[in-house]
Amino acid sequence: MEDAAAKLQTYNIEITPQKPQLSFDNPPPMPHEFSFFSSRSRRRGSDTWIISVFVIFHILAFITTMFVNDCSANSHGDCAIQLLGRMSFQPLSENPLLGPSASTLDKVGALQRKYFAEKHQMWRLFTCTWLHAGVVHLIINLGCIIFVGIHLERDFGPLRVGIIYLLSGFVGSLVCALFVRNSPVTTASGALSGLLGAIISGLIRNWKVYTNKCAALALLFIISMINFLLGLLPYVDNFSNMGAFISGSLLGLVLLFTPQARQVAQYKTELIEYTPTMLTLKLDRPVLRSVSLMLFSVVFAGCLVAVLQDMNINDYCGWCRYVDCVPFRRWSCSEITSSCESMVSNSQTTLTCMGNGNFRVFPYTNITHSRMRDLCTLIC
Repeated sequence: MEDAAAKLQTYNIEITPQKPQLSFDNPPPMPHEFSFFSSRSRRRGSDTWIISVFVIFHILAFITTMFVNDCSANSHGDCAIQLLGRMSFQPLSENPLLGPSASTLDKVGALQRKYFAEKHQMWRLFTCTWLHAGVVHLIINLGCIIFVGIHLERDFGPLRVGIIYLLSGFVGSLVCALFVRNSPVTTASGALSGLLGAIISGLIRNWKVYTNKCAALALLFIISMINFLLGLLPYVDNFSNMGAFISGSLLGLVLLFTPQARQVAQYKTELIEYTPTMLTLKLDRPVLRSVSLMLFSVVFAGCLVAVLQDMNINDYCGWCRYVDCVPFRRWSCSEITSSCESMVSNSQTTLTCMGNGNFRVFPYTNITHSRMRDLCTLIC
Protein backbone atom coordinates (compact mmCIF):
# COMPACT_ATOMS: atom_id res chain seq x y z
CA MET A 1 0.00 0.00 0.00
CA GLU A 2 2.80 2.40 0.87
CA ASP A 3 4.37 1.80 -2.55
CA ALA A 4 1.03 2.56 -4.23
CA ALA A 5 0.63 5.75 -2.20
CA ALA A 6 4.10 6.89 -3.25
CA LYS A 7 3.20 6.41 -6.87
CA LEU A 8 0.01 8.46 -6.44
CA GLN A 9 1.79 11.34 -4.75
CA THR A 10 1.15 14.66 -6.55
CA TYR A 11 3.26 17.75 -6.82
CA ASN A 12 1.93 21.28 -6.83
CA ILE A 13 4.00 23.59 -9.04
CA GLU A 14 3.22 27.30 -8.91
CA ILE A 15 3.72 29.12 -12.20
CA THR A 16 3.92 32.85 -11.98
CA PRO A 17 3.07 34.60 -15.28
CA GLN A 18 5.51 37.29 -16.32
CA LYS A 19 4.60 40.54 -18.03
CA PRO A 20 5.80 40.77 -21.59
CA GLN A 21 8.72 43.12 -22.00
CA LEU A 22 9.60 45.13 -25.06
CA SER A 23 13.06 44.38 -26.35
CA PHE A 24 14.84 46.83 -28.60
CA ASP A 25 17.45 44.25 -29.49
CA ASN A 26 15.05 41.56 -30.70
CA PRO A 27 12.02 43.30 -32.18
CA PRO A 28 9.11 41.26 -33.52
CA PRO A 29 9.33 40.46 -37.20
CA MET A 30 8.13 43.07 -39.63
CA PRO A 31 6.35 42.41 -42.92
CA HIS A 32 8.63 42.31 -45.93
CA GLU A 33 6.44 44.71 -47.92
CA PHE A 34 5.01 48.13 -47.20
CA SER A 35 2.78 50.58 -49.03
CA PHE A 36 4.66 52.76 -51.49
CA PHE A 37 3.04 56.06 -50.52
CA SER A 38 2.97 55.51 -46.75
CA SER A 39 5.47 57.25 -44.51
CA ARG A 40 7.72 54.45 -43.30
CA SER A 41 10.51 56.46 -41.73
CA ARG A 42 8.37 58.93 -39.74
CA ARG A 43 11.01 61.61 -39.99
CA ARG A 44 10.45 64.75 -38.02
CA GLY A 45 9.25 67.82 -39.86
CA SER A 46 12.62 69.47 -39.25
CA ASP A 47 14.29 66.67 -41.23
CA THR A 48 12.16 67.24 -44.35
CA TRP A 49 13.01 70.82 -45.22
CA ILE A 50 14.75 70.84 -48.60
CA ILE A 51 11.58 70.62 -50.74
CA SER A 52 10.01 73.43 -48.68
CA VAL A 53 13.06 75.61 -49.38
CA PHE A 54 12.84 74.91 -53.11
CA VAL A 55 9.13 75.73 -53.14
CA ILE A 56 9.78 79.04 -51.38
CA PHE A 57 12.47 79.93 -53.93
CA HIS A 58 10.04 79.22 -56.79
CA ILE A 59 7.33 81.38 -55.24
CA LEU A 60 9.73 84.27 -54.59
CA ALA A 61 11.02 84.03 -58.17
CA PHE A 62 7.47 84.21 -59.55
CA ILE A 63 6.56 87.18 -57.34
CA THR A 64 9.70 88.96 -58.54
CA THR A 65 8.84 88.17 -62.15
CA MET A 66 5.34 89.62 -61.84
CA PHE A 67 6.69 92.69 -60.03
CA VAL A 68 9.10 93.33 -62.92
CA ASN A 69 6.31 92.68 -65.44
CA ASP A 70 4.06 95.47 -64.07
CA CYS A 71 1.25 94.82 -66.54
CA SER A 72 -0.86 97.79 -65.38
CA ALA A 73 1.88 100.23 -66.47
CA ASN A 74 3.63 98.46 -69.38
CA SER A 75 0.41 97.24 -71.00
CA HIS A 76 -1.62 100.34 -70.12
CA GLY A 77 -4.24 98.42 -68.17
CA ASP A 78 -4.79 95.74 -70.81
CA CYS A 79 -4.40 92.95 -68.24
CA ALA A 80 -6.15 89.92 -66.82
CA ILE A 81 -7.45 90.28 -63.24
CA GLN A 82 -6.77 94.02 -63.07
CA LEU A 83 -7.63 94.10 -59.36
CA LEU A 84 -4.12 92.81 -58.67
CA GLY A 85 -2.68 96.09 -59.92
CA ARG A 86 1.05 95.80 -60.60
CA MET A 87 0.86 92.02 -60.09
CA SER A 88 -1.91 91.50 -62.66
CA PHE A 89 -1.34 89.08 -65.53
CA GLN A 90 -0.95 89.58 -69.26
CA PRO A 91 -4.10 88.94 -71.35
CA LEU A 92 -4.90 85.29 -72.05
CA SER A 93 -4.31 85.91 -75.76
CA GLU A 94 -0.72 86.76 -74.89
CA ASN A 95 -0.06 84.27 -72.08
CA PRO A 96 -2.64 81.47 -71.64
CA LEU A 97 -1.01 80.43 -68.35
CA LEU A 98 -1.82 83.75 -66.60
CA GLY A 99 1.70 85.08 -66.34
CA PRO A 100 4.14 87.73 -67.55
CA SER A 101 5.01 88.89 -71.04
CA ALA A 102 7.74 87.37 -73.18
CA SER A 103 9.96 90.44 -72.72
CA THR A 104 9.67 90.13 -68.93
CA LEU A 105 10.73 86.49 -69.06
CA ASP A 106 13.76 87.61 -71.06
CA LYS A 107 14.62 90.19 -68.40
CA VAL A 108 14.46 87.77 -65.47
CA GLY A 109 16.53 85.02 -67.10
CA ALA A 110 14.47 82.75 -69.36
CA LEU A 111 16.28 80.76 -72.06
CA GLN A 112 16.26 82.03 -75.63
CA ARG A 113 18.70 81.21 -78.40
CA LYS A 114 19.72 84.74 -79.33
CA TYR A 115 20.62 85.56 -75.73
CA PHE A 116 22.27 82.23 -75.08
CA ALA A 117 24.09 81.33 -78.30
CA GLU A 118 24.91 84.83 -79.60
CA LYS A 119 25.47 86.79 -76.38
CA HIS A 120 26.75 83.77 -74.40
CA GLN A 121 24.69 84.53 -71.30
CA MET A 122 25.45 81.23 -69.61
CA TRP A 123 23.85 82.34 -66.34
CA ARG A 124 20.46 81.74 -67.91
CA LEU A 125 21.07 77.99 -67.56
CA PHE A 126 20.72 78.45 -63.79
CA THR A 127 18.00 81.12 -63.59
CA CYS A 128 15.56 79.44 -65.98
CA THR A 129 15.17 76.45 -63.62
CA TRP A 130 13.43 78.68 -61.05
CA LEU A 131 11.07 80.48 -63.45
CA HIS A 132 7.42 79.68 -64.21
CA ALA A 133 5.48 80.78 -67.26
CA GLY A 134 2.36 81.68 -65.28
CA VAL A 135 0.33 81.09 -62.15
CA VAL A 136 -1.29 78.00 -63.72
CA HIS A 137 2.17 76.57 -64.37
CA LEU A 138 3.25 77.51 -60.84
CA ILE A 139 0.32 75.87 -59.03
CA ILE A 140 0.42 72.61 -61.00
CA ASN A 141 4.20 72.28 -60.89
CA LEU A 142 4.63 73.09 -57.19
CA GLY A 143 1.71 70.87 -56.22
CA CYS A 144 3.34 67.91 -57.95
CA ILE A 145 6.78 68.78 -56.53
CA ILE A 146 5.39 68.84 -52.99
CA PHE A 147 3.60 65.51 -53.44
CA VAL A 148 6.53 63.64 -55.01
CA GLY A 149 9.36 65.48 -53.26
CA ILE A 150 8.08 65.19 -49.70
CA HIS A 151 7.55 61.45 -50.19
CA LEU A 152 11.12 61.00 -51.41
CA GLU A 153 12.58 63.23 -48.70
CA ARG A 154 10.81 61.37 -45.91
CA ASP A 155 12.24 58.09 -47.09
CA PHE A 156 15.72 59.02 -48.27
CA GLY A 157 16.57 62.32 -46.59
CA PRO A 158 17.04 65.90 -47.83
CA LEU A 159 20.63 65.47 -49.06
CA ARG A 160 19.91 62.83 -51.70
CA VAL A 161 16.68 64.51 -52.82
CA GLY A 162 18.39 67.89 -53.03
CA ILE A 163 21.18 66.47 -55.21
CA ILE A 164 18.69 64.80 -57.55
CA TYR A 165 16.55 67.95 -57.75
CA LEU A 166 19.40 70.34 -58.58
CA LEU A 167 21.41 68.09 -60.90
CA SER A 168 18.44 66.81 -62.90
CA GLY A 169 17.09 70.35 -63.22
CA PHE A 170 20.42 71.62 -64.53
CA VAL A 171 20.75 68.76 -67.03
CA GLY A 172 17.22 69.60 -68.17
CA SER A 173 18.35 73.19 -68.83
CA LEU A 174 21.31 71.89 -70.84
CA VAL A 175 19.03 69.75 -73.00
CA CYS A 176 16.65 72.69 -73.41
CA ALA A 177 19.54 74.86 -74.62
CA LEU A 178 20.17 72.39 -77.45
CA PHE A 179 16.62 72.80 -78.78
CA VAL A 180 15.61 76.31 -77.73
CA ARG A 181 14.56 78.77 -80.42
CA ASN A 182 14.03 82.52 -80.50
CA SER A 183 11.24 82.58 -77.96
CA PRO A 184 11.70 82.59 -74.16
CA VAL A 185 11.12 79.35 -72.27
CA THR A 186 11.18 78.35 -68.61
CA THR A 187 12.42 75.02 -67.27
CA ALA A 188 11.02 74.88 -63.72
CA SER A 189 9.16 71.68 -64.62
CA GLY A 190 12.46 69.94 -65.32
CA ALA A 191 13.27 69.40 -61.64
CA LEU A 192 9.83 67.81 -61.15
CA SER A 193 10.57 65.44 -64.03
CA GLY A 194 13.87 64.57 -62.35
CA LEU A 195 12.05 63.66 -59.13
CA LEU A 196 9.54 61.60 -61.12
CA GLY A 197 12.34 59.72 -62.86
CA ALA A 198 14.05 59.04 -59.53
CA ILE A 199 10.93 57.81 -57.77
CA ILE A 200 9.93 55.56 -60.68
CA SER A 201 13.40 54.02 -60.90
CA GLY A 202 13.35 53.50 -57.13
CA LEU A 203 9.96 51.81 -57.36
CA ILE A 204 11.00 49.51 -60.18
CA ARG A 205 14.33 48.43 -58.69
CA ASN A 206 12.65 47.72 -55.34
CA TRP A 207 9.56 46.13 -56.89
CA LYS A 208 9.35 43.31 -54.34
CA VAL A 209 9.57 45.66 -51.38
CA TYR A 210 6.39 47.64 -51.99
CA THR A 211 2.67 46.95 -52.14
CA ASN A 212 0.16 48.85 -54.32
CA LYS A 213 2.80 49.02 -57.03
CA CYS A 214 0.46 49.25 -60.00
CA ALA A 215 -1.60 52.02 -58.38
CA ALA A 216 1.58 53.94 -57.59
CA LEU A 217 2.83 53.60 -61.17
CA ALA A 218 -0.54 54.72 -62.53
CA LEU A 219 -0.52 57.82 -60.32
CA LEU A 220 3.06 58.70 -61.27
CA PHE A 221 2.18 58.20 -64.95
CA ILE A 222 -0.72 60.64 -64.62
CA ILE A 223 1.55 63.26 -63.02
CA SER A 224 4.11 62.73 -65.79
CA MET A 225 1.46 63.18 -68.49
CA ILE A 226 0.20 66.39 -66.87
CA ASN A 227 3.76 67.67 -66.82
CA PHE A 228 4.27 66.71 -70.47
CA LEU A 229 1.00 68.31 -71.65
CA LEU A 230 1.86 71.47 -69.76
CA GLY A 231 5.14 71.55 -71.68
CA LEU A 232 3.25 71.85 -74.96
CA LEU A 233 2.02 75.33 -74.02
CA PRO A 234 3.95 78.56 -74.74
CA TYR A 235 6.93 79.50 -72.55
CA VAL A 236 7.20 75.98 -71.01
CA ASP A 237 9.88 73.67 -72.39
CA ASN A 238 9.32 69.93 -72.86
CA PHE A 239 12.88 69.03 -73.81
CA SER A 240 14.04 70.02 -70.34
CA ASN A 241 11.41 67.67 -68.92
CA MET A 242 12.73 64.76 -70.94
CA GLY A 243 16.39 65.47 -70.17
CA ALA A 244 15.67 65.87 -66.45
CA PHE A 245 13.58 62.69 -66.39
CA ILE A 246 16.43 60.62 -67.86
CA SER A 247 19.03 62.13 -65.53
CA GLY A 248 16.72 61.79 -62.52
CA SER A 249 16.16 58.11 -63.34
CA LEU A 250 19.92 57.47 -63.45
CA LEU A 251 20.55 59.43 -60.25
CA GLY A 252 17.74 57.51 -58.56
CA LEU A 253 19.50 54.24 -59.33
CA VAL A 254 22.71 55.67 -57.88
CA LEU A 255 21.45 57.45 -54.75
CA LEU A 256 18.19 55.81 -53.67
CA PHE A 257 19.14 52.71 -51.68
CA THR A 258 16.89 49.73 -51.04
CA PRO A 259 14.52 50.56 -48.15
CA GLN A 260 14.26 48.05 -45.29
CA ALA A 261 11.90 48.62 -42.39
CA ARG A 262 12.56 47.54 -38.82
CA GLN A 263 10.51 48.05 -35.70
CA VAL A 264 12.15 50.39 -33.20
CA ALA A 265 9.64 50.95 -30.41
CA GLN A 266 6.04 50.74 -29.37
CA TYR A 267 4.27 53.75 -28.01
CA LYS A 268 0.90 53.95 -26.35
CA THR A 269 -1.22 57.00 -25.78
CA GLU A 270 -4.67 57.41 -24.30
CA LEU A 271 -6.40 56.89 -27.60
CA ILE A 272 -4.13 54.92 -29.90
CA GLU A 273 -1.36 52.41 -29.83
CA TYR A 274 1.01 52.35 -32.74
CA THR A 275 4.34 50.91 -33.75
CA PRO A 276 6.49 53.30 -35.81
CA THR A 277 9.14 52.01 -38.14
CA MET A 278 12.54 53.26 -39.11
CA LEU A 279 13.80 53.12 -42.67
CA THR A 280 17.27 51.72 -43.05
CA LEU A 281 19.15 52.01 -46.29
CA LYS A 282 21.11 49.15 -47.70
CA LEU A 283 23.97 49.79 -50.08
CA ASP A 284 23.42 47.02 -52.61
CA ARG A 285 23.81 46.36 -56.33
CA PRO A 286 27.18 48.12 -56.78
CA VAL A 287 27.37 47.17 -60.46
CA LEU A 288 24.02 48.78 -61.26
CA ARG A 289 25.00 51.90 -59.33
CA SER A 290 28.37 52.15 -61.08
CA VAL A 291 26.85 51.75 -64.54
CA SER A 292 24.11 54.31 -63.77
CA LEU A 293 26.67 56.82 -62.47
CA MET A 294 28.79 56.34 -65.58
CA LEU A 295 25.79 56.85 -67.88
CA PHE A 296 24.76 60.00 -66.00
CA SER A 297 28.31 61.36 -66.30
CA VAL A 298 28.26 60.70 -70.06
CA VAL A 299 24.88 62.45 -70.46
CA PHE A 300 25.97 65.41 -68.34
CA ALA A 301 29.33 65.86 -70.06
CA GLY A 302 27.90 65.33 -73.55
CA CYS A 303 25.16 67.92 -73.09
CA LEU A 304 27.57 70.42 -71.53
CA VAL A 305 30.07 70.11 -74.39
CA ALA A 306 27.30 70.39 -77.00
CA VAL A 307 25.94 73.54 -75.35
CA LEU A 308 29.40 75.13 -75.16
CA GLN A 309 29.78 74.37 -78.88
CA ASP A 310 26.51 76.25 -79.61
CA MET A 311 24.90 73.18 -81.14
CA ASN A 312 21.35 73.65 -82.41
CA ILE A 313 19.63 70.28 -82.87
CA ASN A 314 16.73 71.97 -84.70
CA ASP A 315 19.05 72.26 -87.70
CA TYR A 316 19.12 68.45 -87.91
CA CYS A 317 15.59 67.62 -86.72
CA GLY A 318 12.72 69.41 -88.43
CA TRP A 319 9.93 67.66 -86.54
CA CYS A 320 11.42 68.04 -83.05
CA ARG A 321 9.57 71.32 -82.47
CA TYR A 322 6.27 69.41 -82.27
CA VAL A 323 7.51 67.61 -79.15
CA ASP A 324 7.52 71.01 -77.46
CA CYS A 325 4.57 72.69 -79.16
CA VAL A 326 1.09 72.01 -80.51
CA PRO A 327 0.02 74.28 -83.40
CA PHE A 328 -2.85 76.58 -82.43
CA ARG A 329 -4.44 79.68 -83.88
CA ARG A 330 -3.02 81.83 -81.06
CA TRP A 331 0.57 80.68 -81.51
CA SER A 332 2.77 78.98 -84.07
CA CYS A 333 5.29 76.16 -83.75
CA SER A 334 7.35 77.44 -86.68
CA GLU A 335 10.26 79.85 -86.38
CA ILE A 336 8.88 83.32 -87.15
CA THR A 337 10.97 86.45 -87.55
CA SER A 338 8.57 89.24 -86.65
CA SER A 339 9.10 92.73 -88.03
CA CYS A 340 6.60 95.53 -87.63
CA GLU A 341 6.16 99.10 -88.79
CA SER A 342 4.81 101.57 -86.26
CA MET A 343 2.89 104.76 -87.03
CA VAL A 344 2.00 107.28 -84.34
CA SER A 345 -0.84 109.72 -84.92
CA ASN A 346 -2.51 111.88 -82.29
CA SER A 347 -2.98 109.55 -79.29
CA GLN A 348 -2.85 106.26 -81.18
CA THR A 349 -0.17 103.85 -82.30
CA THR A 350 -0.66 101.56 -85.29
CA LEU A 351 1.52 98.47 -85.61
CA THR A 352 1.63 96.66 -88.95
CA CYS A 353 3.32 93.29 -89.43
CA MET A 354 5.63 93.41 -92.43
CA GLY A 355 5.29 89.67 -93.01
CA ASN A 356 1.52 89.16 -93.31
CA GLY A 357 0.09 92.70 -93.36
CA ASN A 358 -1.87 92.32 -90.12
CA PHE A 359 -2.19 95.51 -88.11
CA ARG A 360 -3.58 96.67 -84.81
CA VAL A 361 -4.37 100.10 -83.41
CA PHE A 362 -3.52 100.88 -79.77
CA PRO A 363 -5.06 103.87 -77.95
CA TYR A 364 -1.73 105.08 -76.53
CA THR A 365 1.68 106.15 -77.80
CA ASN A 366 4.23 105.64 -75.05
CA ILE A 367 5.18 102.02 -75.80
CA THR A 368 8.57 100.71 -74.73
CA HIS A 369 10.82 98.97 -77.23
CA SER A 370 10.52 95.60 -75.42
CA ARG A 371 6.73 95.91 -75.28
CA MET A 372 6.70 96.80 -78.97
CA ARG A 373 8.46 93.48 -79.64
CA ASP A 374 5.82 91.58 -77.67
CA LEU A 375 2.95 93.22 -79.54
CA CYS A 376 4.66 92.68 -82.91
CA THR A 377 5.02 88.97 -82.17
CA LEU A 378 1.31 88.74 -81.35
CA ILE A 379 0.29 90.51 -84.55
CA CYS A 380 2.57 88.48 -86.79
